[in-house]
Amino acid sequence: MDFNMKKLASDAGVFFTRAVQFTEEKFGQAEKTELDAHFENLLARADNTKNWTEKILHQTEVLLQPNPSARVEEFLYEKLDRKVPSRVTNGELLAQYMLEAANDFGPGTPYGKTLIKVGENERRLGGAERDFIHSASINFLNPLRNFLEGDWRTISKERRILQNRRLDLDACKARLKKAKAAEAKAAAVPDFQETRPRNYVLSASASALWSDEVEKAEHELRLAQTEFDRQAEVTRLLLEGISSTHVNHLRCLHEFVEDQTTYYAQCYQYMLDLQKQLGRFPGTFVGNTESTSPPQATTSPTAIAVATVPAVPTIPVVPTVVGAPNPTTTVETLNPSDVQPPASGTRKARVLYDYEAAESSELALLADEMITVYSLPGMDPDWLIGERGNQKGKVPVTYLELLS
Repeated sequence: MDFNMKKLASDAGVFFTRAVQFTEEKFGQAEKTELDAHFENLLARADNTKNWTEKILHQTEVLLQPNPSARVEEFLYEKLDRKVPSRVTNGELLAQYMLEAANDFGPGTPYGKTLIKVGENERRLGGAERDFIHSASINFLNPLRNFLEGDWRTISKERRILQNRRLDLDACKARLKKAKAAEAKAAAVPDFQETRPRNYVLSASASALWSDEVEKAEHELRLAQTEFDRQAEVTRLLLEGISSTHVNHLRCLHEFVEDQTTYYAQCYQYMLDLQKQLGRFPGTFVGNTESTSPPQATTSPTAIAVATVPAVPTIPVVPTVVGAPNPTTTVETLNPSDVQPPASGTRKARVLYDYEAAESSELALLADEMITVYSLPGMDPDWLIGERGNQKGKVPVTYLELLS
């Protein structure tokens, strides 16, 4: 291998000079060229942009892929310039388990049917999540990575060059200062009473040498100043380009919000459809619009108390009393045959699952049959009165799909 020893020695000398200058600046033994306030503000803004971009990028990656092992795997594939293998989302995996469980329990059972419906919906949610991750990576993550791996690396490189140019400039200033001080000392008036005139000749020769050294130091200083000014201008232009970076990131942020909006709107619509299939969507159940927990198909305590009385099967009804402190303290019992449907408010309902009546006041149901249902004032909101021909009794709302 052919080495240029002269260039190698020159580079080593420059490195040593910069190291000395940097060390003396740290200990306060050398002057340092300060940048103007505007330039310092550009540097601070660039550093803030880089730091916050790294944090936003990392946290967005965590949002899209919470599994750290999967993130490391994707990073390695990206660095190796290989295609990242397709990965099943959590929603799709849950859907797979639900569908397999439905087949195991029996797809014809109420539980199996519900597992199939929920599993298919989870599969749709998983597909929407996959589309969201893909679009967010293209529209938001990739531009942030391109800035950190492209523009910021260029800015960092030029800043390092500017730092070296500044050290060279300050070293030249220090060298010129020392040369002028030595020249002034050598040019001092010699002692003409010296018995040996040879000292005067040596003094004059030293003064001429230092004059040449001053001229050389001034020339090097002019060159260093030119190089520093040129590099400062290049770095300034790159730093001012951070404003364009902010504009680009702003556009990407809007696209990310649009992707999130589309994703959550799809998920909301999928869940509404699922609720409709299960018969539990807003505005369907009479008197239960604020209930957040799924009701149980069990008899109420009032019904149990009434059932212990040896009489004709009855339906518990709590009358509405204006101004009463506790409306549940007064209970009327009605014979199912005496219950009359209201003049308005009846509607048709389709039975979703088979239901066996737990007591004689309830109405047994068969899947897919049509019945008429209505509610009575003060009645438990988880139950309705159902009619099928001449048969009448309480039915749980969770087993019904109310029709308009």
